[in-house]
Amino acid sequence: MSLTLDEVKRIAFLARIEISDAEAAGTQRRLNDILALVGQMNAIDTSGVEPMSHAQDLVPRLREDRVTETDQHVLFQSVAPHVEDGLYLVPKVLE
Repeated sequence: MSLTLDEVKRIAFLARIEISDAEAAGTQRRLNDILALVGQMNAIDTSGVEPMSHAQDLVPRLREDRVTETDQHVLFQSVAPHVEDGLYLVPKVLE
């Protein structure tokens, strides 16, 4: 699949991008190169390849599940405009 110059200009119009004729020609060439690369990748037989979630077989590093921060809710709520019983009060949005 390759794009025509009119299609590139239409895409630019839909994207609200102002593009000159010279820029449209260069963009057409680059987009057609990208589409050709996608076509080459689609032509590769991947039927025997197992799907992967990541390009490398990595094991996530795990850390000890422990609290590292001190409780500062009183300090944070001291600067809030409205607090009641340890909860932030906000204006009613829905009736």
